[in-house]
Amino acid sequence: MILAVDIGNSNIVFGGVEGNDIVFEARIRTDWTKTSDEYCVDLKIILDVYHVSPADIEGSIISSVVPQVLNSIKTAILKLTGKNALVVGPGLKTGLNIKIENPAQTGADLVVGCVAALREHKPPMIVIDMGTATTIIVLDETGALIGGSISPGVKISMDALTAGTALLPGLQLDQPKRAIGRNTIDCMRSGIMLGAACMLDGMVERMESELGQKAKVIITGGIAKFVAPMCKTEMIYDKDLLIKGLVALYRDNTKA
Repeated sequence: MILAVDIGNSNIVFGGVEGNDIVFEARIRTDWTKTSDEYCVDLKIILDVYHVSPADIEGSIISSVVPQVLNSIKTAILKLTGKNALVVGPGLKTGLNIKIENPAQTGADLVVGCVAALREHKPPMIVIDMGTATTIIVLDETGALIGGSISPGVKISMDALTAGTALLPGLQLDQPKRAIGRNTIDCMRSGIMLGAACMLDGMVERMESELGQKAKVIITGGIAKFVAPMCKTEMIYDKDLLIKGLVALYRDNTKA
C-alpha cells in the first residue's frame, strides 16, 4: 500500500492506495503546534480505524504548502513505518512543463493536481482546486502549465464577512435555493456560494478567451462538490485528484 499525504493550510489528507483502489481517505486539521509524536499518534489511529498495519505501507509521498508541518509529518511517517517519505519538490521528477516566470514558486499541490489531470484527460485543461484558497491553473494544448489565478477560498470569504460585520451571523455553507435571497442568511448564502460559482464561470470564460480555444475543466477540493453544480460551465468533479496525482508521482519516482 502507498500512503499519500496532502498537507494543506486547513486540513491534512491521508490516502491509502493499493493498485488503482483508494482503500481509505481521512483528514485531520492542520496544526502547526503539533509535534511529530502527536502526528504519529494521529496517523496510527487512522490506520487502526481502517484496519491497516504500518507494515502494510510499502512507501509514502507528501505534498505540502505548510513548511512548518512538513518535517513533523515526514518524521511521524518514518517513526511509524520505518521508511522515508518522498516529498514533492526540487529533485522529484514530475514530467510537468512549467512555463511561468518562476517555476520554483509553483505550489506542490498545484503540480500534483495537474499531473493527475494530465493522466486522465487531454489538454488544454483548466484545473480548479477549492481549498483554503481557490486556485485555477491553465494547461495549454501541449500540457504545459502556463499560469492561472489565486483567490480567497469560500470559507475565508465567509469568515471575513462575518468577522468584519457586527450584525451578520455565521452560517453553514449550504447551496442557496435562489439568487435573490429573502432573508439575511439566504442573502449571505447567495453571495458566497453563487458568487463563487459565478467567479469560476467568469474566470474560465476569460481564460479560454486568452487561450483561444475551449478547455476541459477539472475541479477538486473540499467545497467543490457544492459549488460545481451551481456553475454554468461543464466541470468534471474529482474529489481524489490529489491522491491520484501523488500516487502517480510516487510510482514514477520509484521505478526500478
